[in-house]
Amino acid sequence: MNASTRSHDGLLLTAVLGGMFLGMLDQTIVGTALPRITQDLGGANLYTWTVTAYLLTSTVTVPLYGRLSDIYGRKPLLITGILVFLTGSALCALSQNMGQLIAFRALQGLGAGALMPLSLAMVADFVPPERRGRAQGAVGGVMALSYVIGPYLGGLFTDHASWHWVFLVNLPIGAVVLTVVWRHLPASGRLPGTARPDYAGIAVLTAGISSLLIGLTMKGIDDRTWTDAAVVGPVLLALVLLIPFVMIEKRAAQPIMPLHLFRDRAYTLANIASFFSAFCLFASVVFLPRFFQDALGHSASRSGLLLYPLMIAMVAGSLLTGALAGRTGRYKSLLLGASVLAAAGSLLFARLTLDTSLWAMSLWMVLIGLGIGPALSGLTIAVQATVDPADIGTASSNITFFRQIGGSVALAIAGTVYADTLTGHLRHGLHQAQAAATADALPWLSAAGAAAAFVAVLFLPARRRTGRPDPAAGASLSALA
Repeated sequence: MNASTRSHDGLLLTAVLGGMFLGMLDQTIVGTALPRITQDLGGANLYTWTVTAYLLTSTVTVPLYGRLSDIYGRKPLLITGILVFLTGSALCALSQNMGQLIAFRALQGLGAGALMPLSLAMVADFVPPERRGRAQGAVGGVMALSYVIGPYLGGLFTDHASWHWVFLVNLPIGAVVLTVVWRHLPASGRLPGTARPDYAGIAVLTAGISSLLIGLTMKGIDDRTWTDAAVVGPVLLALVLLIPFVMIEKRAAQPIMPLHLFRDRAYTLANIASFFSAFCLFASVVFLPRFFQDALGHSASRSGLLLYPLMIAMVAGSLLTGALAGRTGRYKSLLLGASVLAAAGSLLFARLTLDTSLWAMSLWMVLIGLGIGPALSGLTIAVQATVDPADIGTASSNITFFRQIGGSVALAIAGTVYADTLTGHLRHGLHQAQAAATADALPWLSAAGAAAAFVAVLFLPARRRTGRPDPAAGASLSALA
């Protein structure tokens, strides 16, 4: 391979990882800056909606971008997503009140929905099969890095600069990614004979997912119960909308979420495992910073540093799984072992108190991280191995889609457990109660998710990925070898 080809491949890999990093980072970087933002802009009662607005639009659009990119090609959809995301980021930094910030966060999410699934699909498009495991390991590592470094960067900008930089930091990174994609990503035209997009399916899916996320968000506001009309109403509406959605998808010439893919046992089980593995991921990256800041009194940036054992272990687990799966073609045993480690590390946090040493917590975080990391890369490898090349974008987006839905459900459940335990232990003092609440919410939810993921992976076919590299598919990114 000549130097120019390797340089081109390196640039394209940078675009893949950079685009994914942008989308994932913005899910976490804002959290530690929100207290300062609400001080400056007011509207503390709208605090939660700055997160929900982004999560809602980015989740809803994930399957849409994935499916449309299978039809029209990755390049135009990815460029559109990046431009919308960067526009939303700039407007967020210019917001003058919370209403504007929430609206612009929703705009950000509309673009972010393209970044993660299309990055995953591009790896499958351009990396030969025998090298794909290593590439997905790198993708999973960047995903893990963005989840944990986000709170630290948010705290760092807030403590030492301005909260506006939480959004402005996206602009130079995004400009580089956009330039590389525009100049170096091969274009692909519309597939011949494709029908018009599934507008009815898009509308019903958007309404259903929006209802679900709104209901789950309302659960965390003003101590609402699960039977509150503002909670149960939207959740039930989302379940009801499943019926017309399935009927529409069965008849659509170009369904937004092809139901025939779910007839493959491996595909369905991988998505189920992705849903439940999010319980471990979200419980850890949300409740541990909260414990460090609220119960132990650390700053936002310091709490991000204390999460580094988790981050490093997640990155290592993802890279190792990708490398081993790429070399052997097997991923099932790696995913099973990872679920056991995640459950073990999670359950150890049931012993958490204010007096627990940082060394002990670091060890527990390493176990959880080694359990979460393989799921980030291994499940993507598993699901991409089950579908035809024409459905790679859809398959990649669905793994992301079910992970985000699982995370939303997990946070709603964990928030209830946390609030109930906190109230029940306040007689022992606020900080003691916060420690007890973390020791309830994190371990049991995370362990339950790991156990459910273990069962789903257990029934995955022990499939060896085969096939020689397609010269066309391997024309780019082969420098990963």
